[in-house]
Amino acid sequence: MARAAVLKFALTSLLWAAAVTGAIPVQAREGLLERPAAGEQATIRWAELPRQGRHTFELIRQGGPFPYEKDGSVFRNRERLLPEAPRGWWREYTVKTPGSRDRGARRIVCGGPPRQPDACYYTADHYASFRRIVENP
Repeated sequence: MARAAVLKFALTSLLWAAAVTGAIPVQAREGLLERPAAGEQATIRWAELPRQGRHTFELIRQGGPFPYEKDGSVFRNRERLLPEAPRGWWREYTVKTPGSRDRGARRIVCGGPPRQPDACYYTADHYASFRRIVENP
């Protein structure tokens, strides 16, 4: 019995290490994520955002009103996954998650002026990863 547990642990560790280093693709809730090349930034086109994400993005551009009290609050970038910026630069907004009883894990984080942000990022996994939102020309 102990042998089976050790084998299971070893295989799980190997798969985890391969996923983290990019040796194998990682399946996410919203589809297969491709890792960007070194020095490149992952992006998502506005049209590829979930419907609720496009709605949140439009509310950001309009200056609200936002459905959640915490929308527009300062995002501190503790994970350091977004470009470095002065405190107060980044603000977070909730992207509604159908069927969720709370705010869910999806957010848009924007930096710059409130209605015309310099950059916005989408996260579907509560800040574990970000993709820069690219607007269609």
